[in-house]
Amino acid sequence: MPRSSKSHSTSQAPSHPTLGFGVPTTLDPHHFVVKIPRGNYQPVHIIENLGMSSEEDTMKPLERAILDRPLWTEISGPVKRHFNQRLKSHNLKAGQWKVGDNLIDRLLGKELCVLAWAVEGLASEKVGNAVGNWLALRPEERWWLFGMTATTVGLAKDQGKGWRMALRYALGDTPQSGRLPIRRAKKPVETNIFETLPLFQS
Repeated sequence: MPRSSKSHSTSQAPSHPTLGFGVPTTLDPHHFVVKIPRGNYQPVHIIENLGMSSEEDTMKPLERAILDRPLWTEISGPVKRHFNQRLKSHNLKAGQWKVGDNLIDRLLGKELCVLAWAVEGLASEKVGNAVGNWLALRPEERWWLFGMTATTVGLAKDQGKGWRMALRYALGDTPQSGRLPIRRAKKPVETNIFETLPLFQS
């Protein structure tokens, strides 16, 4: 019998091309970079690149967090699985962590920063608790937390201050069943952090 001309594969091509974890292949998009060094003991750097959305052409990338390698090793697997589930649900290519620069969509990057800020300096036995609490948050809640933190203590050098300490307590030190509720600000945080991931739009 002649073979059917139809493909037996049920997989679909990605809705549009991306790099890393959902970064569009456009010219200089706003995105995050996770720098993973080759050595097993060197820290991991999380950097925000504002791209062409920057108001100033001279705006430099912002180093948002520096994580000790053991902390990164503990959170990298759950983060990858969660992000890839989100990407897959919108028919976008999955990402993989690799040595070097790892590109992340701007909103996924904000969510990663919230978790990184919560675990920096956290005891190893509490990291799983922080990951569980982070996964329990909705994306909009993570964006809101990023916005509130980044406006005051959002750089790597700000570890242990203000909202950074609050995140460590709320996600890392609080049992998952007793996670503190998110308080909404009376003033609206900049509206663009509530936008749907641009790559997820049809």
